[in-house]
Amino acid sequence: MEKKNLDWANLSFSYIKTDKRFVANYKNGAWEDGQLIDDDKVVITECAGVLQYSQSCFEGLKAYTTEDGHVVCFRPDLNAQRMEDSCRRLEMPVFPAARFVDAVVETVRANLAWVPPYGSGATLYIRPYMFASSAVIGVKPADEYQFRILVTPVGPYFKGGAKPITIRVSDFDRAAPRGTGNIKAGLNYAMSLHPIMDAHRQGYAENMYLDPATRTKVEETGGANFIFITKDGKLVTPKSDSILPSITRRSLLYVAQHYLNMEVEEREVPLTEVPSFAEVGLCGTAAVISPVGKIVNHDEEICVPSGMDAMGPVLTKLYDTLTGIQMGRIEAPEGWIKHIA
Repeated sequence: MEKKNLDWANLSFSYIKTDKRFVANYKNGAWEDGQLIDDDKVVITECAGVLQYSQSCFEGLKAYTTEDGHVVCFRPDLNAQRMEDSCRRLEMPVFPAARFVDAVVETVRANLAWVPPYGSGATLYIRPYMFASSAVIGVKPADEYQFRILVTPVGPYFKGGAKPITIRVSDFDRAAPRGTGNIKAGLNYAMSLHPIMDAHRQGYAENMYLDPATRTKVEETGGANFIFITKDGKLVTPKSDSILPSITRRSLLYVAQHYLNMEVEEREVPLTEVPSFAEVGLCGTAAVISPVGKIVNHDEEICVPSGMDAMGPVLTKLYDTLTGIQMGRIEAPEGWIKHIA
């Protein structure tokens, strides 16, 4: 397959229209088979449920070219399961997990020319999403929905490597107690836009959100989970019913235990404990791990011992191991890698 004529090494993390996208419609109580189409435009009624009451959810994963030249994606079955959870919480019809994975494979195969080559630092970002497409004027779930998958080649989230960032403890709440913080609903991200832009205007890269009930425990940022490394080399990650179950975080916990022989704890993390950690990172699909060098809590500055120059040594080992698995340099656990081409 001849690749597109792109400057792969200098791609930004932004949208580029590719050749094909997958579309399936839910009508009369059932999902149609779905198909690949050329048209990137979405046409819906002005009264569509997604426009009136924000019935929408999405996922994010990547396809890679491995060291041996194969195209693969990473744990798409977990994205399928998480989207099922999102749909159930939002009263949307579930797109079956097996069909979700098949549609991801089909869409990537139809766009192989857009998959960046190994070593370029770029990947093919895959965005499955679903929304209410039929007219709704009363407050209730829609009757019809559309499931789509688009793909786009993207450069690394951080150009020139992941440098430690400065974040702040936010005065905003990311989610309500017993709300929708644990699903990937579009409305969650809409609500996070003002806090993140406010953080940027104040000179911070991200927000640290606390638990909405007591505002004493660390939860997550607007789009990533926290991982902490203790001074004795233990990995600690916050546990809460209102944070999104990150696939990258779950994978890093497994890597820490089974590849690096680290002790792992998933538990509540009081904000008062944060100054005692040796390394702090954010983890997610886009960047895998983003190191944090400083956390500002109003008048208090928490300077992470690993510093502002580079990712700490333990986070670096975790990053190198997980990306090595994704890129085929390190043998993957069974079922983690979905071969596409």
